[in-house]
Amino acid sequence: MKLMTTIASTLGLLIGLTATAVCNAQVPKLKMTTPIPPGIATPDKLETRLGALRLVDGVPDKETIQKVYDNLDFQRGVQAYLNSIQIASMYGMRKGILEFGPANTTALLFENLMDSKALWLTPNTVNIYMTTWLELKDEPMVIETPPNVLGIIDDHWFHYVTDFGNVGPDKGKGGKFLILPPGYKGDVPDGYYVARTNTYGNWVIWRGFQVDGDTAPAVKTTKEIFKIYPLSQKDNPPTMKFVNMSGRFNNTIHRMDFGIYEEINEVVQAEPSEGQSPELLGMLASIGIKKGQPFQPNARMKKILTEAADVAAATVRAIAAAPREELFYYYPGESYWVNAFPGGSYEFVEDGAVMLDARAFFHFYATGITPAMTRKMVGKGSQYAVSYKDAEGNALDGSKTYKVHLPPNVPAKDFWSFTLYDNQTRAMLQTDQRFPGVASVDKGVQQNADGSFDVYFGPKAPVGKENNWIQTVRGKGWNMLFRLYGPLDPWFDRTWRPGDPERVE
Repeated sequence: MKLMTTIASTLGLLIGLTATAVCNAQVPKLKMTTPIPPGIATPDKLETRLGALRLVDGVPDKETIQKVYDNLDFQRGVQAYLNSIQIASMYGMRKGILEFGPANTTALLFENLMDSKALWLTPNTVNIYMTTWLELKDEPMVIETPPNVLGIIDDHWFHYVTDFGNVGPDKGKGGKFLILPPGYKGDVPDGYYVARTNTYGNWVIWRGFQVDGDTAPAVKTTKEIFKIYPLSQKDNPPTMKFVNMSGRFNNTIHRMDFGIYEEINEVVQAEPSEGQSPELLGMLASIGIKKGQPFQPNARMKKILTEAADVAAATVRAIAAAPREELFYYYPGESYWVNAFPGGSYEFVEDGAVMLDARAFFHFYATGITPAMTRKMVGKGSQYAVSYKDAEGNALDGSKTYKVHLPPNVPAKDFWSFTLYDNQTRAMLQTDQRFPGVASVDKGVQQNADGSFDVYFGPKAPVGKENNWIQTVRGKGWNMLFRLYGPLDPWFDRTWRPGDPERVE
């Protein structure tokens, strides 16, 4: 019976194809008939990565229609993921902050530095991280900022709003910033640094500096000065609550599986569409993430999006670990050091086109958007170089020992540092060391006689190199960020460069 069914099915298919061929062959030439130029018509059978696609004179058959729609939904799921990682990242940041208190009145301070218990995307082990969530309604909000910090405000879509502190309009002196909500058309009083945001929710992050190895002065200054309040309460601002986060678990990292779509949906529902690209919102709408509507994919769509998320997760990890475009590399063809802002644009735009892989890479790997990270600011701000690979192009292995050589005269007016990150979480690598980093301002860091430095990475410290060593974990992959604070000309003109990680036998 099964054989007969198969034969009948095959005969039916052959008859159908024959009928189509005959039909096409018998199309009459009428008075207005002209030759059709090549490439306009689609053949009745196409062999593709989806398998055979069949059409009847330009109209796909029922099976092909289902196949191409499944593929279209899958493709859009992958692209929506890759192009919206930044939205999920900001969702994760908001969630991680608000777990410790309400917006506008709660600030999280890593008073004794951020350690590896905190799951944050690529923080460092030297600056004092401080953050809060700003939530606006229909009136401007005032933020009073401390001096001598590196501060950023990014909106809920992860678009840049303003800097404050050393590279902000206050020029490091601190001041009062007035943040205008979406669509605000009211009066704007004098006496403030004014910035407009396109979202109600906004991430506020600032980094203080140690004084002779002491974090207390920067923390004290923030507690004395930092405030957030509605403009209408300027004469009687509410009290801020400061929470010391050092040594505490704190997760601000978004999901990498199907749950990322649910996180993105939360932001879409919370914010005005006017602040986001209609093209991106259209992409999200095509997979069921639409403002004002619940995100409730049916069983078919959830299965497709689950697979799309898995493929997108592997894709963005490939982009981060092995970028294929030359613009990612500081020294193309000579070294594997990667620029955290490939192309040199904080908006990820080059010649009017969005650099899709660059944007996905950055928001997968790191956090915090500001022009200061891409602008050539000699002696100010910071610069970053990422390494996933050793000098031979192999992935960095936690069971092996490596050395990075920094030639003399490291071009950093303030200091340089290395920090290690877990390839899975992109947060600090969790080992026996509380702080998986080495910096030039650390006590005991050894400098070579010629002014150079050698920094070691491995499961055990080489004898006598304990102060220049960061621990790794056997069986776990890792990557690193090399940072320059107050970068100098030799970094920008590439006359000075760090060595690639080299295996130490």
